[in-house]
Formats: sequence, C-alpha cells, structure tokens
Amino acid sequence: MNVLEAPPPRFTADEVAAIAARLFGVQGVATELGSERDQTFLIDGGADRGGVIKISNLGEQAEVLDLETQAILHVARVDPGLPVARPQPIDGGDSYHATVDGPDGRHFVRLFERMHGHNGGPELPDDAVGDFTATLARLNLALRSFFHPAAGRRLLWDVANTAELRAVLSSIADADRRRLVAAVIDRFEEQVLPRWPHLRAHIVHGDFNLDNIFLDEAERVAGIVDFGDSGHTAQAADFAIAVASILRGRPDDDVFRVARIAVDGYARHIPFERVEREVLGDLVSARLAAIVAISAWRVERYPENAEYIQAWDEDSWHALEVFADAGFDAMSRELGAAPPPETTAALARRRRRLLGAALTDLTYADPVHVVRGEGVWLFDADENRLLDAYNNVPVVGHCHPRVTEAVVRQTRTLNTHARYLYEPLIELAERLVASMPEGSGLDTVMLVNSGSEANELAWRLATSATGRRGAIVTEHAYHGVTAAVSDLSPEEWPPGYRPATTALVSPLDLAAETARAIAQLDANGAGVAAMFFDSGFTSDGIQTPPADQVAEAVRLAHTAGAVFVADEVQAGHGRCGEQLWAFATYGVAPDVVTLGKPMGNGYPVAAVIARSELFDELAAKTRVFSTFGGNPVAASAALAVLDVIADERLIANAGRVGGRLRALLKPFGDVRGRGLLIGVELSDAASAEQIVDALRVDGILIGRTGRDGNVLKIRPPLVFGDAHADLLVRGLERAFS
Repeated sequence: MNVLEAPPPRFTADEVAAIAARLFGVQGVATELGSERDQTFLIDGGADRGGVIKISNLGEQAEVLDLETQAILHVARVDPGLPVARPQPIDGGDSYHATVDGPDGRHFVRLFERMHGHNGGPELPDDAVGDFTATLARLNLALRSFFHPAAGRRLLWDVANTAELRAVLSSIADADRRRLVAAVIDRFEEQVLPRWPHLRAHIVHGDFNLDNIFLDEAERVAGIVDFGDSGHTAQAADFAIAVASILRGRPDDDVFRVARIAVDGYARHIPFERVEREVLGDLVSARLAAIVAISAWRVERYPENAEYIQAWDEDSWHALEVFADAGFDAMSRELGAAPPPETTAALARRRRRLLGAALTDLTYADPVHVVRGEGVWLFDADENRLLDAYNNVPVVGHCHPRVTEAVVRQTRTLNTHARYLYEPLIELAERLVASMPEGSGLDTVMLVNSGSEANELAWRLATSATGRRGAIVTEHAYHGVTAAVSDLSPEEWPPGYRPATTALVSPLDLAAETARAIAQLDANGAGVAAMFFDSGFTSDGIQTPPADQVAEAVRLAHTAGAVFVADEVQAGHGRCGEQLWAFATYGVAPDVVTLGKPMGNGYPVAAVIARSELFDELAAKTRVFSTFGGNPVAASAALAVLDVIADERLIANAGRVGGRLRALLKPFGDVRGRGLLIGVELSDAASAEQIVDALRVDGILIGRTGRDGNVLKIRPPLVFGDAHADLLVRGLERAFS
C-alpha cells in the first residue's frame, strides 16, 4: 500500500501517552503536532524529559523506517554538529521501532529526542536564509557517503517523479491552476528529465523545509526532524525543496533576491555545477507544483486533515504564479542559469557603444564570439569549434583543470592583499627566483597584475637606479599601455609621435644600432636608463637575432650604465621550446625580468624579478604596493601553471611540435621563430589579412604582427600537438589556394 494512499493512524493523545510509557519508558502528556500522513505527538515530561512519538500509517515498511534511522545515525556520526533529532532505542536495546495495534491495523511506532525552537516563515532574515541552506549543504555532505537498500523507493514527493503528477491533476478544481501545474510538468519533461542523469545524486533528507526545522532565538537551525521522505535523488532537487519553502509567502519583488541568497548559502559548502544551475529554477517550480497537486489529491481522500495538508497551498500557488509571470527561462536565469548567447552582431554593437572608440578593434572581420574554451579549442556562440593558434594567455590550454581548480579552491578559502602573510605569494616568489639562471643575482620578486604594470615597475627601478630618462627599445616593440611604458611601445605610437627619450633599434642589427642609440640619448641629455627587449621580438615580426648580437647589445647597455630588462610577457613560460625563459636562449644576464600574459593562464597576475639592490634603490626614495598584486588566488593560479608546464613537459612539447610546424610552414613564406612562437612573413599586409580572415572562416585562429602587419603570428597554447599543427597547415593550404 502506498504511504500517500494509506489512511493516517487514529490514536488518541491518551493512547499515545500510554504507548510512550510502555514501550520507551517515557512519562508525560501527549500533544498532537500534526502530520501529512502519519501521527506525531510531543510527549512532554517536563524540563528536557520526553520526546516525539511518531506513529506511521499502514503503508509504511520496516526497511524504510530502518533507512530513516540509519540515515540519522550516520549524520550524527559524520557531522556531530548537525542538530538531527536522534531516534531513541526501545528499552535501551538495538531496535528503534515497535508496533502497536490501532483501529485500522498494526502500525510502526518510534520515539525521537525532543528538539527545542520554533518554525520559521517568510519573515526569515537574509542571514538566516543563508544559514538555513548552508546547513542543508552540510547535511548533504554528511549523507553523500551513506547507502541503504531501501533508498530506491518511489515517492510522489520526490522531484524526480514530477511527471507522475499528471495522474492527480484532475484533483485541482480550478482550470487555470490546473493548466499552470501542467505547464510545469511539460517544462520538467522537456528541460529537466534529459539532464537528470547528469545531476549529482545520493540519499537526501527529502523534506528540508521550514516546517521540519527548528530555529533558535537568532533564527539559526537548532533542530532537524522528519526524515520520512528520505531517499536517493538529485542533490539539487533536495536543495529546491528548501528554496520553495523559503520563498512561500514572500513579497513578489523579493522572491528572486531571497532565492539567490539561498543559493549563496548552500554554495558555501557545495558549489553548484553548471547543469544544476540550468535546472534549478525548474526544480523549485516542480516542488511547488507537487505541493499543490498532492495537496488537492490528498484532501479529496482525507478531508478531516485538510487544515494541515493545505497549510501552505495559497502561498505555494502564489509563488508558482510569480514564476509563471516571470517566464520559466527568466526564472532559471534569476537563480543562476547562464543566459543564452546574444547574437554576435548585437553584442558587437553593444561593445562599440559601451567601450568606446579608443579600445582596439576586434581581431577579425567576422568577430569571434566565444562562450567556452578547452585545451587548444574555443567554442563560439553557435557551438562551432575553433582551433586557437593565436592566444598565448592560456599557455597550458584553455580552462586547464588544475589551474581552474587552484583558482576556485583558493577563492573559496581566502583572497586578500599582500599586506597580510599567506603562503601562495611567498611560494611563488621562491619558485620564480629558483627558475632564474644560477648566479644571475635575480633574487627579489614583486607581484603585480599585468605585463604593463610589470614593465612600468621595471622602468621605475631603472630610472631610480640610474637617475636617467632615456630608453632603448626595438623599432616596433610593445611593452604595455601605461603612460610611461606606452612611450616604450612604438607599435602603439600614433603617426608622427616619437618621444625624444626613446631610441629605437632594429633587431636585425642590434650591436651597431645599440651603440648608435646610446650615443643619441647621451647627446640629447637623456642618457640611458634602460634597454627593454621582448625576448621573442614578437611585435617586430617574431625575429630571432644571433645570440652574439643580443649579447653585445646588452654588454654595450651595461657599459653605458643602463639596466637591461628582459620582457618575457609574450615569449616566456616555455614558449621558446628550450628553457622556461626565452632570454636564457641568448645567454644574456638581465638586471630585471618581467612576466605577464600567460602567467596565470588567464587569471590576471604578473611579476618583476630583479636584483635586490635595484629594489633597495627604489625603496630609499619611495615604497610600492599593488592591492591585488600577488593575491592568494593569483599566486595559486601562477603556481599551478608552473606545475603543469613541468608535469606535462610542455617546454619539450613546444620545441618538438614547433620545430616540426616551422618545417611544414616553409612553403608559405619566410618562416622564423622558436618553439611555439612562429612568424611567417608574406609579401604585404593585405595578403596577410586575407589569410588570417580566411582561416578564421575555416575555424582556425591566428594573428598578424610586424611593423608592416605582413607577418602571420602563430602563438598557440603549449598543449598544441602534431594533429593540431596538421590542421593548421591544411587550413593554410586552403586559404592560400
């Protein structure tokens, strides 16, 4: 017999008091508490004596009662701080239930410890809402390691069985309301059931609502009772039951706000997965639909219990109507589901309107509207897969699981600024110092947020140490966007702009050009404070000057008293395929090394590594602090990147795959570069632009660089493999043909 169809027990208070005394040795007055399908009585023996007697209806089974009992005992062992009402054994033995004969037959009877407190309602304050769902998350964590063979029972209250509510729709008298519940069921079948197998599931409480929870004077959870609906179902469905309970009776304009606070409370302990957020709104609707549909059906059968059964009906109907007015999709988004992607054209228009004309244009004639990434792949709004052979920020691949987990784990634990002590920053600084060439003297680190900030700080170190104002950079270099560093970035100079304090050198004749630049800056009174080289000479067309030329240029700069800055923002982190830092392939000794773009695999983090005396010179004049520089999350991301590069042997991969790819690219133009930083020079910029756009249409992303914009820039994540290289080459063959 189904527990929802079996008649409730019919014992009097005096009979229950006698049962409590006879079976459990508990003396006291029995007061009925109300129940949907069972009978529940408080046995008040005064002070803390007594308990709660629960007499089950005739449809209950012994194995299900054992499920409830063992679940409670398991929770008490795993998380003793959770205030579950523990079952009391009979006569101090091992059995937790007995049987009693009633007017309709034999019933199971149990005694639970008495919990103190009050029930909450729509007046529950925000902080208590968060605590309520956080407690549910703890309960879910405690139960996820529990199993019982009876947990597979089918119960109409289980949200998984929402489609079965069709059988009781006829009990809803009002046609409009009947259609509303039918629409919820339709939506459940269309949107939730296909995703149900992907939802995390285990044995849950099954009825964590405000009627089954006692609150203390501070409105915090003080008691958890009634495991009568426990069973195996989706964890998110269990949460939806709690949310439905919290939202009933709320003002219309407060429903979604409070729902989000409930989501936040639960996520303190159990973050939601994407698929769970997609269906969460539908699960809440399904729970509300079950409340009103089962209520109508039960009242038809047991009108004498109508007051208890229908206690929350009107509030539940109203909440359903609020959801319906908002629209099911909008409701899901309010609770955290991602909205569908906007059209690319509309998004591009919004970008132009909101971000202004000064922002660099989008890369391709057909803009790339990306919604997710994985490894070497990006996926656009239409779920087309794009081979990313251009972006050096995700150096270990888009959304690498170890980096994303490091970010998420640290975000959940702590994120603050560097005026406090915490391990990740110090560990990262030690790792970076240890990665520098032995005997280099590069022993001091400062963490900032971007390559521009890193080069800005490097410039401050140089000017502070030398007292000079002049800089030497390559003729089409890019080092950043700050006011000072933009003067060191001729790639970004407007036509006709050339600061007198910046001298340009060609990467094709570095030694002679550096001697000339030093003389030029000395002659105009600026002197040489620093020489900045991008170790991959990326913006200059990805040049690879001879090592002796680079070494001689550095020697000349040092002789002139200048600070040499190796800018590893584009070429570092193993991209050269030989060593972690590209400057080391030239055998030169920088005074300062700057890191940026790939350092956090997309999380903003950058660094300056220098000799301590340079920082001491600056400290004698001023102090430097970056609020977010080296924050625990950024440092954790950077550490994870270094670990992945080492564990997956990505430097060797970059060298091997890059060497093979350069050989395959020779038919297309003048090929140069190291590792997976490769340039292919074409005859003119128009041809290069055509090729880049043709590849983009073909699902392959590369860029352009060089003073004339005629060099194809190939700079993929270091997880790029031979198969990806072959796809790129075949794409180029199609583009050129």
